[in-house]
Amino acid sequence: MQKHKLWLWLGLITIAVVGIIYWLIPHSPPSPGHAQAATARTSATSSLPVSSPNSSATLSFLSPSQQDTEINCQLQLDSGNRLMVNEQTRNCFEYFITQYGEKTLEQIRQDFQRYIAQTHQEPALGQILDLWQRYLDYRERLGELQPPQLDLDSPQYYRSIFTSMKNLRQQFFSAYEIEGLFGVEDVYHDYTLERLSVMDNKQLSEAEKAQKLKALFEQLPEDWQANLEQLNKLEDLRALTAEIKARGGSSAELRQMRLNLVGPEATQRLEQLDVERSHWKTRVTQYLNQRDQILSAGLNDAAKQQAVAELRQQYFNNPQEQLRLDTFESVHDQGGKLPFAE
Repeated sequence: MQKHKLWLWLGLITIAVVGIIYWLIPHSPPSPGHAQAATARTSATSSLPVSSPNSSATLSFLSPSQQDTEINCQLQLDSGNRLMVNEQTRNCFEYFITQYGEKTLEQIRQDFQRYIAQTHQEPALGQILDLWQRYLDYRERLGELQPPQLDLDSPQYYRSIFTSMKNLRQQFFSAYEIEGLFGVEDVYHDYTLERLSVMDNKQLSEAEKAQKLKALFEQLPEDWQANLEQLNKLEDLRALTAEIKARGGSSAELRQMRLNLVGPEATQRLEQLDVERSHWKTRVTQYLNQRDQILSAGLNDAAKQQAVAELRQQYFNNPQEQLRLDTFESVHDQGGKLPFAE
């Protein structure tokens, strides 16, 4: 039991490290060309209906935390009732595996076998169960992989993990199965590794990094770009801006980086935001300095409160700004670092 717990938790941790953004990958319908190909391969599938267990039987396959969910097992079969291995196959396997902790590994194994036996016939039945067992074996071995002796912040660390995972897959699955189970995820992993390599390249300026990151992003499928654009660009802007400011870079360098990464219109909006933030920072700093002088003056409490209220109104007559100011006053009075946006 301890061994089973170890391999499952280690497997989950490894997958989390290398695929935490996997869930951001678009799962929208395939392009028309892909859809036509899939239709051709499965044209006779509708004549081979998959049976469904009754509701009471279905509940027995669920863990307590899954009682309000449907079993995520949309396995696809071809016209000969053979399994078509794809991302949905893996989703089905993982749906059952995530029950671990609420069920034992042996219960999960048996529940899956019973579920598939009730919903599928040969030859698909045997193919599914065979692949299921190999997938469990793979997950066990995945948890036994040793992390590389490299810097956790280096792209080489993650590239080494991915390479080890890919090598391990070849011991359990055919090339067709690997592409079906992991192909979509691997495209995103490769993209992520390339981004890490660009960001880690000390030979590139921030503007050059921005240019390369934009080129990498534009190589992704359009639906992926729609899902990932804001997340990636915000993170890249944050990281590259921090690099420029840390080394005392110029405003011209900052502008060129932004132009390369997000284009002229977004750069103009960012520059306007810079002006607004700078203005806010100046007003808050001046206000707090004058407020300190009032509070340290030899006035009674009522006079101090009146003077501070008038000062607040002088600098911030907008109610929303005064609400924001409350936070800055509190942090300032406690001696903390003021939370200005950078």
